[in-house]
This record gives sequence, C-alpha cells and structure tokens, in this order.
Amino acid sequence: MTKLWQKGYSLNEQIERFEAAQNSVLDARLIRHDVWGSLAHAAMLQHIGILNTGEHEALHKALCSILELEADNAFTIQPSDEDVHTSVENYLSVHTGAAGKKIHTARSRNDQVQVDMRLYSKEQLQYVSQKLMTLCATLLHFAQEHADVPMPGYTHMQRAMLSSVGLWATNFAEALLDDEQLLSGAYAIADQCPLGSAASYGVPIAIDRQLVADKLGFARVQNNVLYAQNSRGKVEAAIVQSLSQIMLDLSKLAQDILLFTTVEYGFFQVPQDLCEGSSIMPQKRNLGMMELIRARTQTMLAWQQQILGIVSGLPSGYNMDYQETKRPFMEALDLVQECLDISSLVVSKLTVNTERTVAACTFELFAADRAYDMAATSGIPFRDAYKIVGAEVTAQLDRGIPSPVETQEQLVARLHARSHLGGPGNLGLALDQERLEEAQKTWTGRAIKFKEAIQQLVGPYDVKIFEEL
Repeated sequence: MTKLWQKGYSLNEQIERFEAAQNSVLDARLIRHDVWGSLAHAAMLQHIGILNTGEHEALHKALCSILELEADNAFTIQPSDEDVHTSVENYLSVHTGAAGKKIHTARSRNDQVQVDMRLYSKEQLQYVSQKLMTLCATLLHFAQEHADVPMPGYTHMQRAMLSSVGLWATNFAEALLDDEQLLSGAYAIADQCPLGSAASYGVPIAIDRQLVADKLGFARVQNNVLYAQNSRGKVEAAIVQSLSQIMLDLSKLAQDILLFTTVEYGFFQVPQDLCEGSSIMPQKRNLGMMELIRARTQTMLAWQQQILGIVSGLPSGYNMDYQETKRPFMEALDLVQECLDISSLVVSKLTVNTERTVAACTFELFAADRAYDMAATSGIPFRDAYKIVGAEVTAQLDRGIPSPVETQEQLVARLHARSHLGGPGNLGLALDQERLEEAQKTWTGRAIKFKEAIQQLVGPYDVKIFEEL
C-alpha cells in the first residue's frame, strides 16, 4: 500500500514493523471515527471550493461504504498501511480517483488521529458513564432495602461506632456520583475539535474549522493549533485520571466485600455461582473477581502514570512519542467498563446476614453515645464524660466482662437517633437519587447530540453508535 508520506523511496522493513505494527492493530477500533472525521472534512472542502459537488458525492458514497464494510468486519488495516488514515485514503483513491487524492488537503495525520481519539473518547465515555450510573443505582437500591440493618462501623480496622448496611452502601453510591463529575469534566475537555490544526501550525488555506466541529457534534473548536497537538496525551491522561478515581472506589468496595464475606465476619454472602473454588480445598468459595478488581486498580494507576510519563517534557509540536499513549488509553477504558459491570453484578446478588451484623454491634460501639448522654443530661463537659466512660469501657474490656447485645429494634432506635443529614438515621437517599437522575439526563443529552450529528453527517446510512445505550 502507498504511504501518505512516501516520496520515492522504501522504508527499511525492520523500521516499518517497529513503528507501525502495534499502531495498525489498535487503529482497527478507529475505523468509524476516522470515516466520520473524513466525512466532515470532505464536506468542508466542498464548502470552500476545494472539492466540486461530484467529487464530494463520490467521497461521501465511498466513505459510507467503508462504514458498511467495517460493520461486517470486512475493512482491515494492514501493517503496511501504518494506520487507519492511510487505509481509508488508499481505499478512497482506488474507488474515487482524483477525489480520493484531494481529501487530505488541509489536514495532517496528526490532526486526523487527534479527532479520531476525541470521537472515540466521547463514545467510550458514554459507555463508562452508563455503567457507572447502573452501579450507582444498584447501590442506592441496596441501601434502601437495608437502611435499617445495623452493623458496626470501623476505624483503624477496629469496631468504632454504630453504622448500618444502608450507610455503607450509600457511601459508595456517593463516591461514584463524585466520580461522575470527574468523568464529565474529562468529557468536556475531550469535546473540542482539533481538526484543522494539521501538523501543529495550521494551513495556508481559509478552511472552516467551526463547520467541521459542528458537523461532528463537538461543543467547540480547539482554538490554538499548536496546543491542539500539544494536548494529545494530556486529554487521554485527564480521562484515565477520572477512570483511576472510579477504580480506587471499586477497589475499596471490593476490599470491603472480601472482608465482610469472610466466615469471621459473615455480614454478607455472594452466591456460589459467582465464586470459583479451590483445586485442593472442597469447601472454598473464592471471590476472585473482587480480588482482580483490587489488583487491576493498580494496573489502571500504572497506565495513568505511563501516559503522564510519555508526555512529560516533550517539546512543542507533534512527536511520535504520542503514539505510545494509545494502547494504555484504550485498555484503561476497557478495564473500567469490565470492572463496573462485575461490581454491579456482585452488588445486585449480595445478601445480608442480619443476625451476624446485629450480633457484631457489641456494647463498646456505644461508648461515645454514653458520653454524649452524660454531657446532655448531667451537664458534665463532654471531655470529662469522655474520660469517665473511657475508664468504664476499658475496665470492662480488659476484664472480659460480657455485656448483653441489644435487640435489632433497640439498635434501629439508636440508628434513628442519628437523624442529621447523611447520618445512619437520615441517609439522604432522595438527594442521591436526584443527583443520579440529573447526571443521567446530562449524559443522555450528550449522547443524543452526538448521535444526531453523526447521523446527519452520514445521511441515509445506518449509524453504528451507542447501540447499547
């Protein structure tokens, strides 16, 4: 295949493999996005008179035929092509002649890959957001069902104060709602069209960058052409940093589930069909999926650092180093979606052993309650009450004196006494549900705008985008 940069010589085969083999494989994911960008670019070239109507129509038809081939997995990128841009342009040259040779006017492979990655990012972030909000909704439902199920709260891995299963679950739902805001911020950064920046310095032609951005459904043009290129890797890093926050919360959720499903705790149970066994111990139910989420959080953090490290200290303008950010970025998006799906499945199947959670709410959990009661009813300063109760509880614990466990009804009454906003007796689930619905509305609006723009760009051909939403 002819390379877009060839000038009458052949590249050393070893160099060619080293530079292009990985890239050509990864670019198989970007075929649709590259075609969408080319459709918008061709429309702009026709608008400014570079292409005539017949040439534009021929290119549009050929580009849409690539979409149809891609949908059937029949459009392939060979290592000799180097990248998706070359494959597409070579196809256009074969099927449209001179028009296919004109389409690269006023653009570089550098801004092509940028727009491909931005479109890919916007599409993938839609999937991430939907999976994140599904898990959030699952946790809120779990919290609602178990709002009045008492369980100990822990600090320093020791029993601390009275909590509830509802409080535990809502904590993770709210963490994800904050993660959604980070995801939205990353989406806004990606929602800028870099096409027209060319090889970092624009082109000496009066192109219409706003027209291209509008046709592709971007919120804005990325203004400065040099920064459009310098932002490669930075945008990917911003997205992966938001994904890292999600994974950090999933890791904590996984660790809690692993801990609370042990025989020693026995607060939760996961169905056997979600657990693998041991090759030597017949009784084992291993929550390997939660262990992998915990471990893969470290993988996500490594990818984040890899991208940041690649772009750190690069000189302005395009550098081939940027190409190395593609794999960790794509794999990070895959990973977080898999982990969100698994977490939603596990939480939806999680059962609570109320008898065990109640039995674990032993007398020392209420030491602070007793100090507050003394301060309120006897007028004793809280710090003095704290010392009195501390001495009593310490003596009781040191001597191993048993104390009767309160009934579930008594514990629920204690939960309800914690009636301030966000406490175990007032989880504020309606507020969280409102936040979730607002986020869902925002992402739905983004998806509609994006899909409508691409559909209008493609015309009567079916658009393969957001089928799962």
